[in-house]
Formats: sequence, structure tokens, C-alpha cells
Amino acid sequence: MLDNSDLNAMQENFPFWEDLNKEEKSTILEGTIRFTHKKGAIVHEDRNKCTGLLMVKTGQLRIYIISDTGKEITLYRLFERDVCVLSASCLIRNITFDVHIVAEKETTMLRVATDVFKTVGSVNPKVLDFTNELVSSRFSDVMWVVEQVVFMSFDKRLAMQLLELSAIEQSDTLSVTHEALARDLGTAREVVTRMLKRFQDDGIVALSRGGITITDHDALYQLT
Repeated sequence: MLDNSDLNAMQENFPFWEDLNKEEKSTILEGTIRFTHKKGAIVHEDRNKCTGLLMVKTGQLRIYIISDTGKEITLYRLFERDVCVLSASCLIRNITFDVHIVAEKETTMLRVATDVFKTVGSVNPKVLDFTNELVSSRFSDVMWVVEQVVFMSFDKRLAMQLLELSAIEQSDTLSVTHEALARDLGTAREVVTRMLKRFQDDGIVALSRGGITITDHDALYQLT
């Protein structure tokens, strides 16, 4: 059952909320549930199953795809109050790839059932506008990743990833494995390890069994 904090989250993060009438608000609330996934749990993995529109209340999600050879590549991450539309793939025409979503931390979400969202969107254009803007924004994120993979050298991509993780954790010490970085970047662990060793030789990072410490932010920025 939803509580006041859930209602506040929807009011603050659904820009169309104040444009809904009482019946439309009631329809969405009745079609929304709150649930929690533990760290490492799969939230969504099949475009043929419409999980629904997801809003993160607390925690962190990683959205990624898997190539035919089994390599993962991270598209983007979602944090508190972010909304995920790719989990409601049946709202999007002609989507031809499977999006996978995993909880990187224990994550509590609100899930709006897809049929409920479609029903309200069919009579209220503000809801449709929000959906289109969200889809456009997320596909921009996806195209940015594609551009990185196709056109950027690996040292640049790894430098950008380390800086992003440092900003997320607000720390220069990152508890991240080489395997996890490989998943993010869609490459082999050995490739990541070789480049990190080069970074260490250049005095940019320090490697330890527990993770990676950034020792020269300026050098990383120069690589990007």
C-alpha cells in the first residue's frame, strides 16, 4: 500500500501530475505498487515482458544490454527519483533489443503498471508528452554510449568511467573490480586490467586488492 512519501514522490517527479483530474490520479495510484529489490537482483530483462514504468525512491539501478557474444555494456544508471521507461518497452514502438536492469544497491521503487499508464496517456496528452520526452532522453544516453564504443579510444573511455564512478561515490577510492568495469564498457577483463596497469605506471591510479584509487584527477581529465 502506498504512503504519503510515495504520493509526494509522484507529485514531484511526474511533471504531468497537476494536469491530471481526480479520476486519472486515482487510476494511476491504484495501478502503482512499491517494492524493494536487494543488491544484485534482476529487475527487468525481457522486452516481451512489460515490467512497467519505474521510479527509483532509494538505491541505484544499472541499465545494460548484452551482445550476441555475451558481453554486457552499461547504457546508464538511475538514482533516487529517476524514472525508467525502457522497462515499459511496450510503450515504445519498434524497440528491437532486450534491456536488462539490475539493482546495484538495495533499491526501493514505485512501479506504475503499463496498461494503467497507457490508459491515462490515451486521454491526457501531458502524460504522452512526458513519455516521449523521457524516451528521447534515454535514447540520447544510449546513442552517447554507442558513440563512445565506436569512435573513442579505450583509454579515454576508461578514464571517463573512472571519473563518473568517482563522482557517483564522491570518493577517489573506488570499490570496483576489473570485471565490473569490463561489464560497464563492453570489453574483456584482461583489456581493462592492461589499461589500468598502464594508468598505474603513469601515476594516474593506484591498484590494490580492494579496488582502485585515483591519484591524478588532472591526468584523467586530460585523457577525456
